[in-house]
Amino acid sequence: MNWLSKLERKYGKYAIPNITLYLIICYAFGYVIKIVNEPFLNYLTLNPYKIFHGQIWRILTWVIIPPSDVSIFTLVMLYFYFSIGTTLERTWGTFRYNVYLVGGMLLTVIGAILFYLVCQLPGISTSILTEAISYGQSGVNTIEMVWDVIAESFSTYYVCMSIILAFAATFPNVQVLLMFILPIKIKVLGIIYAIMLGVDFLQTLVTAFRGDNALYTAIYAGQATAMLFSMLAFILFFVTTRSSFRSPVQIKRQKEYARQVRPNAERISKHKCAICGRTEKQFPDLEFRFCSKCSGNYEYCQDHIYTHRHIE
Repeated sequence: MNWLSKLERKYGKYAIPNITLYLIICYAFGYVIKIVNEPFLNYLTLNPYKIFHGQIWRILTWVIIPPSDVSIFTLVMLYFYFSIGTTLERTWGTFRYNVYLVGGMLLTVIGAILFYLVCQLPGISTSILTEAISYGQSGVNTIEMVWDVIAESFSTYYVCMSIILAFAATFPNVQVLLMFILPIKIKVLGIIYAIMLGVDFLQTLVTAFRGDNALYTAIYAGQATAMLFSMLAFILFFVTTRSSFRSPVQIKRQKEYARQVRPNAERISKHKCAICGRTEKQFPDLEFRFCSKCSGNYEYCQDHIYTHRHIE
């Protein structure tokens, strides 16, 4: 039994069913806030600078921030996330899907906090502050603005992308309609997404360390950190559970094998008389005994146990 199975046996009762639906509901609240009072969303972002300055609610409220603006394409993507998320939950089980989705969010929070702590090292923080002051009238206010920009990268966008990758790895041969027209296997779409994420990550790193501007280095390095820690859930989950993970194809093969074996197993009798050939399935009231005087394992029914000729 692997570590995930042990956790499921101990904490499985706390798993949240239909967690993808709750995530989309959070997005719905975010869209309402964005329409009614968009500046209020700045009080909900995953901003580690402000978390360490007392605004600890941001550790939870950042999941309300929607990954994009409202449009027809956004509604279609949300429905797509709901569909594949629900399918993954039915296939993996509620607990494992909870671990995957919540784990991706938790890793994003950890990445944001670790990145902030690294930026507080004496040499790095001084360089960022010096560059920030040159862009504003007040160093403190400008630093807050810098972290507001960095916080935009720590969103659920890459967590949602990891759901697509997980679905592609689980159901590689499922076919979807790209742009509602072009049929394409989900594994191809997953490979395209993975390549896009990899290229984007490398470009962000190169941009971060290409110049000597500490301010822009911090902003782009924050984006790279958000991408890396958000996708760690996909990497860690499949690496650590690959040996015990059963794909839908494997589950189907196992069920077909069980159906094929079961009729044969039901036809096999445990007791059969060596003389008349009757079995306990044909005659449930018959009693069967092995003969200790016969050379070999010969079993007889109650009518022949004492009347048969011993085999030597």
